[in-house]
Amino acid sequence: MRIVPILTAVAVSASLYLVVFERDDLMAFARGEDANEATGAETAAEGQKLTEAEDSRVGVVAIQSKARTIGNAVILRGQTQAIRQVEVRAETTSTVISEPLRKGAHVKKGDLLCELDPGTRPASLLQAQAQLKEAKINLTAAAKLSEGGYASETRLASAEAAERSAQAAVAAAEREIGHLTITAPFDGLLESDTAELGSLLQPGSLCSTVIQLDTIKLVGYVPEAEVNKVELGAIAGAELSTGQQVQGEVTFLSRSADPTTRTFEVEITVPNPDLSIRDGQTADIAISSAGSLAHKLPQSALTLNNEGQLGVRVVGPDSTVVFYPVQLLRDEADGVWLGGLPENADVIVVGQDFVTEGVAVAATYRETEQ
Repeated sequence: MRIVPILTAVAVSASLYLVVFERDDLMAFARGEDANEATGAETAAEGQKLTEAEDSRVGVVAIQSKARTIGNAVILRGQTQAIRQVEVRAETTSTVISEPLRKGAHVKKGDLLCELDPGTRPASLLQAQAQLKEAKINLTAAAKLSEGGYASETRLASAEAAERSAQAAVAAAEREIGHLTITAPFDGLLESDTAELGSLLQPGSLCSTVIQLDTIKLVGYVPEAEVNKVELGAIAGAELSTGQQVQGEVTFLSRSADPTTRTFEVEITVPNPDLSIRDGQTADIAISSAGSLAHKLPQSALTLNNEGQLGVRVVGPDSTVVFYPVQLLRDEADGVWLGGLPENADVIVVGQDFVTEGVAVAATYRETEQ
């Protein structure tokens, strides 16, 4: 008995059974194998793409920066100015009979600067006083006669007018004598010699110039873009051309701009008890203003975008580059203070010029001293 034909017949019968009666199960089994093969191929492709994406990220170096509050300052160029400066002038005509005081001398309020020759003024005062006495007597007589009906009201009014005129003449003579003594209007220094002995002064002629340097003013001009940062009472410091450091407070801020420069005048009052600060010295002034949040970064972190804006590039949450325009608040030897950034920012400090906004990066972080 031959076994091969029998086995062949059994295999053919089983195949026909599966094809005819179990066709659906057979096709499902075949599709399952194809799906597994396809899924495996897709998974492998996605893994390869992720690997390629990671390999394509640009390597940069960044620092983790946190904003800090810094005090702002308005920087000006100005000059010192005496708190008071007066040219003391004569109010009458006469010659000087007092010895002159030399410039630089300290004077107190009421000290004699120039004394003028009285001339005939004392005699004029005596004459006015005598006429006043006579006018008073005439007025008294006219009043008594008027009461008794022996004098008219016109005569009484004329006597009253004469008496008032005599009073005015006395006051004018006394005032004229008062003009003969020219005194210091306040404590200060003589900026010029007083009028020389024997010189003739007329109304408006200069006797001397007196200045007061304690306290002293620093005068500068604020640009209109920064005028809102300055407030009355704000602390201000200055460095004079001699290197001397002084400090005071803002006591005046102009409400109207200079029509030519569009700037606003500001005055800072500074104590000067030893008179070491002179009138007219150049001063670099810094006026404090409200503080603001800022990041201190290396100057090399600054870059420009395609529109020419100054800013920095930052690593975003999804590891892509974000560009932030910034404001330069302060420039120091070891870095710059910048505004316009979030409170916390991963700032790219190496490689920022080789990436643009939206580019994926692989950041390496380094420590920074703040």
